[in-house]
Amino acid sequence: MDDKMDDKRDGKYDVVVVGGGAAGLSGALTLSRARRRVLVIDEGRPRNAPADGVHTYLGREGTPPLDLLAAGREEVTGYGGELVTGSAVAAERLDAGGFRVRLADGSAVVADRLLVTTGLVDELPDLPGVAERWGREVLHCPYCHGWEVRDQPIGVLAAGSIAAHQALLWRQWSDDVTLFTHTAPPLGPQDRARLAARGVTVVEGRVAGLSPDSGPLTGVTLENGDVVPCRAFVVAPRFTARSALLAGLGVETAEQLMNGHVMGVHVPADPAGATGVPGVWVAGNVANLGENVIGAAAAGVRAAAAINADLIEEETRRAVDAAAPVSGEQFWDDRYGQSERIWSGNPNARLVEEVADLAPGTALELGCGEGADAVWLARRGWRVTAADISGVALARAAAHAADAGVAERVDWQRHDLAESFPEGEYDLVTASYLHSPAELSREKVLRAAAAAVAPGGQLLVLGHAGPPPWQPDAGVELPTPRQVLDALELAEGEWEVLRAEEFERAQTAPDGTPAVRVDNVLRIRRRG
Repeated sequence: MDDKMDDKRDGKYDVVVVGGGAAGLSGALTLSRARRRVLVIDEGRPRNAPADGVHTYLGREGTPPLDLLAAGREEVTGYGGELVTGSAVAAERLDAGGFRVRLADGSAVVADRLLVTTGLVDELPDLPGVAERWGREVLHCPYCHGWEVRDQPIGVLAAGSIAAHQALLWRQWSDDVTLFTHTAPPLGPQDRARLAARGVTVVEGRVAGLSPDSGPLTGVTLENGDVVPCRAFVVAPRFTARSALLAGLGVETAEQLMNGHVMGVHVPADPAGATGVPGVWVAGNVANLGENVIGAAAAGVRAAAAINADLIEEETRRAVDAAAPVSGEQFWDDRYGQSERIWSGNPNARLVEEVADLAPGTALELGCGEGADAVWLARRGWRVTAADISGVALARAAAHAADAGVAERVDWQRHDLAESFPEGEYDLVTASYLHSPAELSREKVLRAAAAAVAPGGQLLVLGHAGPPPWQPDAGVELPTPRQVLDALELAEGEWEVLRAEEFERAQTAPDGTPAVRVDNVLRIRRRG
């Protein structure tokens, strides 16, 4: 329980669910009951809002759609899930892992996994009266609405190769079914025979609209002026998954077919909803254009279970790694290997400020990382020895130096500074943020750094003065400038303290918001 409470303090969610319909809320409920920290982002405009009720949902038959969602929201929050009304407009993968989702109001949230249940858009036929009556008298799913219009005159607008299938399907609910061919390809002899055998009337010619312009539907008007009696009108919209959020993550879309007919565009996924992009799941109509409400809810549960299992695997892997001793070399090679660049590529601003006025000479940089500070010094005329424990970082730094045209002025050396140390004396020795989650005797390394300073040379040590503001309980004790100075155990009278103070610098929190962090600087000179 304590681990879970610690997770809740860092502002990061296990899962962000985008879309609060049946799929999204079912997924959020499942994950919340699994003690995951979950946030649901929803615009509050469900696609099925015009319908009188939800059907074929066992135990909820006939429930108004908004009532079903209200009950679902209450259940999710009852288990600790969080809800926010808003529109998610962009998602990006973070270098450190996980995702950042940005909302239309400018806010952003961070999560380890994404479950996208944004549904679809119905692209209706461009006929007068269709959009106005959609979900009430203009229908598309007999399992959702067939019972409510049973035994009434039903008109079916032909949709390509599935025209006969549409009409024969609705014939199950009424013996008064008319198929309007409209702009569909001509029916073949076999389809005409099947329709005739079931008593389905076929009307040729284009449909002009629905009659009357307002009020209850009574008929379908043809372009020749004829009106065919009709109390319900069936169309097959083109369905388009609401997948814009996923495009920036590299999630692809594809056409979904039914009996050779293109239903529309969906997001392909495996049976549990996993997309081709690790960490991203989909459920409901965004993945399956023909899914009904209870099916979407079930898909949300399946996706949530898969997400929870995936998180458990990652957490177990991390626990195993944490339990096993990890060398500093392995830790930092893995760290740098996670992405093409870890740091900004710019030199440390405080280092630049401290040494810009020094006459170039020989310099030793400890923990050089990707080499930005060493390259800057070389460009200023210094001959630099740059040391780091990571071969991955050193290779990247050497390429940086070559691109800058200073390759011959930097000697890149791989050292575990607790075990080996560059030889020689230097006019300037720097150690910037020499902190490591892997085991490192920082005091021992800094004493060796002081010993490497030539007479008249300087030692510059930059470090953190405390944990970041977004994680105040990081549990890491960081020394003050005075503590760093005392740990150097310098010979009395041999050194002059030029700077020993704390300072503030701007930094960006993991959620993208600006923050201020307190660091410290110690700059000392060996007397000549």
